[in-house]
This record gives sequence, C-alpha cells and structure tokens, in this order.
Amino acid sequence: MDKRYLTFALGKGRLANKTLELLEQLGITCEEMKDKDSRKLIFVNEELKLKFFLSKGPDVPTYVEYGAADIGVVGKDTIVEENRRVYEVLDLGFGKCRMCVCGPASAKELLKHHERIRVATKYPLIAKDYFYNRKHQTVDIIKLNGSVELGPIVGLADVIVDIVETGSTLRENGLEVLEEICPLSARMIVNPVSMKMEYDRINKLIHDMKDLLSKQ
Repeated sequence: MDKRYLTFALGKGRLANKTLELLEQLGITCEEMKDKDSRKLIFVNEELKLKFFLSKGPDVPTYVEYGAADIGVVGKDTIVEENRRVYEVLDLGFGKCRMCVCGPASAKELLKHHERIRVATKYPLIAKDYFYNRKHQTVDIIKLNGSVELGPIVGLADVIVDIVETGSTLRENGLEVLEEICPLSARMIVNPVSMKMEYDRINKLIHDMKDLLSKQ
C-alpha cells in the first residue's frame, strides 16, 4: 500500500522560513519552495511523501482541525484565539514574545480598581478570557485589525491587549506594558485523526524535532 502524503500548513513569513530551516536540518527538504518566483500554492516532496502549503497564520488551525493539513506551525496566540480542535504537540521555541495589556501609565489605576474599561485588541477571545476569567473584571472589548496602539492614543480605548516583542513601538507612542498575560512562541499542532492514523510518522517527526531543538 502506498504511503499517503503528510501535509504541513505553515504560517507565512518568518514562521514558515524558520520551520523550513529546522526541517532541513532533519533532512526534510522541499526544493520547490525555494523558488521565490513560484506561483504554486502547494509544494511536494515526492520522495518523502510530504506536501507543504503556506497560509495566513489565523487559517492554519482551521486547515489542521478539518484535516486539510495534518500538521501546522503557528504562533501560540493564534492557537488560543482561533480555539480549534487540534493537538498542540511541540513548542518550537522561536518567535518568542508576550501577550500583554498595554496602555499609558495612567491606566494602571483603572486596572487596579477593576473599573469598566475599554480594551482594543486583535485578540478578543484572549482579552475576554483574561479580563473575565482571570481578573474578574468587566470590560468592553473592541476588535481592531490594524495598529491597536492607536486605540488609547485617539481615545478609542483605555488599554490594548497585544503582542509585545521589544516594546519599542509602545515606547515610541507613550505606552507601556501594564500586565503580562502569557508568553508566546511558535508551536506545532496536529490534527487529532492524523495523529491516530499516522502515529508513527508524526511521532517520529516530533521526536526528531525535540532532539534537534534541545541541541540548539
């Protein structure tokens, strides 16, 4: 019986590049993907029976939940926000950053006194869970898709919930980290059915990846 293809969905950009570098160190290559001018959407390694495709980060957990991809690589923030039925199997350790509540220094008091405040964010689920379930504070959450830092500056919101890497954008705009919600990094996720059907292949891959990461 022919082996079926294992399909990877990778979040476009740095995550995909970094993941492909790691896979290459394990001898898993996809030459087709190196052609920057390629218009292809799906790349195949016939020899190893692997397929790869790139997608927008928030779509990766969706592809994996529905089995269109067996394995996905995406940021922890996306996994939590999308809330899909997938197994998170490995912390890849890169793309490290933090999910934080940020705002002007004056907003510290509002957070302390559990006042009803407005929170602007690209991550309404994460923000809601943090304020309602962890802080037991009622807030109004406003979903934005662009630069959330604008929220407090233009008076749309008191604070924002956003990803912080270095904090330089915050500082430049007179904002600071007020509370940390959770650390984030790139994670590998697997479709639960694929995990059962292709247990040996997927488990070997996870194991090899773990080994490789422990040496880095």
